[in-house]
Amino acid sequence: MIEINKLNQYYGQSHTLRDLSLNVDGGECIAVMGRNGVGKTTLVESMMGLLPVASGSINFQGVDIAFRSAESRAPMGIGYVPQGRRIFPLLSVEENLRIGLPARSDKSTVIPAFIYELFPVLKDMLERRGGDLSGGQQQQLAIGRALVINPKLLLLDEPTEGIQPNVIIEICDIIRKLNTERGMTVILVEQKLPIARRVADKYVILDRGTNVHSGLMAELDDKLIKQYLTV
Repeated sequence: MIEINKLNQYYGQSHTLRDLSLNVDGGECIAVMGRNGVGKTTLVESMMGLLPVASGSINFQGVDIAFRSAESRAPMGIGYVPQGRRIFPLLSVEENLRIGLPARSDKSTVIPAFIYELFPVLKDMLERRGGDLSGGQQQQLAIGRALVINPKLLLLDEPTEGIQPNVIIEICDIIRKLNTERGMTVILVEQKLPIARRVADKYVILDRGTNVHSGLMAELDDKLIKQYLTV
């Protein structure tokens, strides 16, 4: 579904992504892992066109989108849940959800019913301002907003950060359901190993801006964890 080849990205004089390559097939759920500062967020922001890339390709369903505008990517079927949620605090829950509708390929103006099935709390709070929600509810809103376009590929950057444990479990299970029941391809940036194991089938480890190891989640062993993931 998405194939990244020799991607390079710079932040000032810092070489943040170094010939990074990654291949994700349709229907897979992959956790992108690594310590702080290794390029995880830079990778997903580059995939969304929020950061300029210096060289390399990002092929999404056979189309190279590496140098296309950020606005062109959601209509192609790429949903994005940024780190820190970034909902609009002064807009209502319904208004936050409707923001994504113009990016739908079918131009529907109706919020998909399955979002309320996944997140019943959002339906109960449609008129409430986003900024008045709890952290967990805001994260559900951020995911719901990304799902409005009914994406083929869903990118999530640290979706359980700063959320109470019971909501973390709920969000993990919903991401898993999107992958297994709706066939959505998922790329999850996650530092917490238990969460990555709960959600993803495969893993990719980044170090110094490049892909240093990947495989089945069940095969992620203590040696790799100690070498690349422990602080």
